[in-house]
Order: sequence, then structure tokens, then C-alpha cells
Amino acid sequence: MTALLSAKNISKSYGGVRAVQEVSLEVESGEVVAVVGDNGAGKSTLTKILAGAVRPDSGYLSFKNRAVAFHSPKDAQRVGIEMLQQDLALIADFNAAENLFFGRELSVLGFLRSNKMLNVTCDVLNQLGVSLPDHKVPVRFLSGGQRQAVAIGRVVAWGSKLIIFDEPTAALGVQESRQVLEMIKRMRANGRTIVLITHNMDHVMEVADRVIVMRRGKKVGDLATRDIKIADIVHLIVAG
Repeated sequence: MTALLSAKNISKSYGGVRAVQEVSLEVESGEVVAVVGDNGAGKSTLTKILAGAVRPDSGYLSFKNRAVAFHSPKDAQRVGIEMLQQDLALIADFNAAENLFFGRELSVLGFLRSNKMLNVTCDVLNQLGVSLPDHKVPVRFLSGGQRQAVAIGRVVAWGSKLIIFDEPTAALGVQESRQVLEMIKRMRANGRTIVLITHNMDHVMEVADRVIVMRRGKKVGDLATRDIKIADIVHLIVAG
């Protein structure tokens, strides 16, 4: 496998707080990497750096073996990195297609190609194994899992090569969480690369190929899930 994204000696401080300290990691093409740690461990800051939302104080990133410097999430999106926040950033009164194509609407001579956008949306959601009861209703009427599917479909539709999920199942019930996990598996099977922030160790063991453990801003573990148990992860989170 080839490293899609590399981070070397990344550090970030906020005043006297060292949120991330000299962290290096690699994410290989086509794998799911979980980033775990207690609250304040630095995982959110680290992944926001990878997504261009936060600029590191030191260290550097490379994508496809080329050095990159992100000044905003738009810079990361241009090379194919997208981060899905917990709030999903959907427009509640827009339907699935309108959310999927927001800012990238298809039109001819000034007229929106609504049917084309709807068909593309249906195709993308079908690839993820998701079927909505009605693609034309505003997303505020959809379940949490269905809204998550629309948000995932948006980044899949625009060709993101690496997708960072920030606690995608945190606000979901068991059945909806299962749906999201199955979508992640389908995405990996289709060649997508995923970084997953989560507190759910069962989810880590089910979908992740590797787990990176953060503690007090430092990387204290980088392990293949096939070689460990949940107790090993918890020990690193607590004891470092």
C-alpha cells in the first residue's frame, strides 16, 4: 500500500496549552484509520490540521508524496481531503439533491437541471447502500442516519480521496449507527480512504484497519487492529 497522506512532527499550541506535540503519522490509500483518545487528547486538533481547518505551528504535511500547506479547508478540499463535522453542515430546508449540489448546481442557460441532480443523488446514495423514503423532502424531516448519509454522499459525489469523520455515530441510535458503519465499509471497498475520530471502541475494532491513540497531545500508539484487543487501546488511552 502507498501512503496517501503523511504528517511529520506536527505541533500546535494555544497559549500555554500544547494541543499537539511532535506527532507523525501516515494514512495509506484505501484504509480506515481510527484516531482515539480521551477528551483533550489532541485528536480533534490533529485531524483539523489534516483537513486544513487549523494551521500547525511546526511540522509539515505531504499528500501523494507532494508537500502541501493548507491555509483553509478549501486548500485541503482541492487535493481531495474533506472533513465531516458532527453538525454535518446541511441546510435543513433543502432536500438531499439541493444539499449535495449546493454551490455546485447543474444548469443550462440559467435553468437548474433538477432532474439530473436528483438522479445523481440517487445514484450516489445507492452506492452507499442508502435508500431515502422521499428524495424531495427537506432533510430536516429525515432521520439522523439519513442526514448523515446525505452529508457523506456530498463528499463522495465530489471525488474526495480522503474523508475525515468526526464522531459520525455520536448522536445516533444503534440501528442508525449500524447504517453509518456499513457505509464506511462500502466506501473502503470502493477505494476511499477514511480517518475516523470516535470514542466507540467496538466501532474501532469493526471498521478500522489501524488505530492511532492520542494522549495529552502526543501519539502514544499506532497499531493494527488485527493485532490488539479493546483493552490494549484503553490501556494506552489511560496510561500512555
